[in-house]
Amino acid sequence: MTMAIRASGLHKHYGRVEALAGLDFEIAPGTIVGLIGPNGAGKTTALKAILGLTRFEGELEVLGHDPRQNRQRLLQDVCFIADVAVLPRWLKVRQAVDFVEAVHPRFHRDKAEAFLERSEVGFNRRVGQLSKGMITQLHLALIMAIDARLLVLDEPTLGLDILYRKSFYDTLLNDYFDGERTILVTTHQVEEIEKILTHVMFMNHGRIVLDEAMDELPERFVEVLVSPSDVERAREFGPLHERELLGRHLFLFEDGSREELKQLGEIHNPGIADIFVAKMGHGASAQEVK
Repeated sequence: MTMAIRASGLHKHYGRVEALAGLDFEIAPGTIVGLIGPNGAGKTTALKAILGLTRFEGELEVLGHDPRQNRQRLLQDVCFIADVAVLPRWLKVRQAVDFVEAVHPRFHRDKAEAFLERSEVGFNRRVGQLSKGMITQLHLALIMAIDARLLVLDEPTLGLDILYRKSFYDTLLNDYFDGERTILVTTHQVEEIEKILTHVMFMNHGRIVLDEAMDELPERFVEVLVSPSDVERAREFGPLHERELLGRHLFLFEDGSREELKQLGEIHNPGIADIFVAKMGHGASAQEVK
C-alpha cells in the first residue's frame, strides 16, 4: 500500500534542542490520525516538516512527494488549519472566498458558499467583526471546499467553547471525510476526538512512543480497579501506571492477560488520555491532554 505519509529517521535541531530525534512513522490513506504529545514533544515541528515549512534531515514522503523539493505541487493536495487565525481583520468574508478561488485550482466556490449560508458568519462582514468561533467556521468553509487528499489540523479548536468544538468535528466527519481523504490532527482535547479517530500516535521528545489503531487499543491496554487489600498483588503484575481513586487503586496494564487481571478487580477499557498519561510516565499530567 502506498502511504499518505512515510517518515524515516527525521531529525531537526533548534540550536542545542533536538525537536525531532529520528522520527519514524507511517500514515495510511483514508485514516483519521491523532498526533498527541505534551508541550515541546515536537508535534508542531513534525507538521511543519510535512508541509515543507522547515528544513530537516532524514526521509519524508507526503502523498508521493518530498516536501523539501516539491512543495508547490504537494500543496495542491494538502490543506492546513492552524490554531492561530491569520486572516487580515479588514478582509470581508466574500473577499476571502474570492481569494481562495483565485489561487487554488481545486477550490469549489459553491461548496464554500453553501457551508457559509448554514453558518452565522455572513458574506459581507469583516474578519475583525467575527468571533473566534465564526473565524473557525470561515476557515472550515474554505478548507472543505478544496478537493484535497490530506488535511492537517494543528489545535484547530483551541479557545473555542464546547458547542463550536463539537460542531467543528461533527462537520469534519459528516461533510468532509469520505474514507479516501486522510486527516492528521493534533490537539490537547483528546476526549473530544477519540471517537472519530481511526489511529493514534503518541509523541514525546521527538519520537513516536505509541502508534496504534484505535480498535486495537483495548487488546493492548486494560484498567483494573483494585481494592486496598489486593494492591500489592496487583503490583506484582507490573502495571504501567497506578493512581488512587476514591479509596481504591486504579492500575493500567499494557499487554497483560485479561483473564488473570480480572481476578484483581473491576476491568475497564482506558481512554486515550489515561493511556497517554501512563505512557508519558511521571513527566506528564492529565492537564496536558485536557
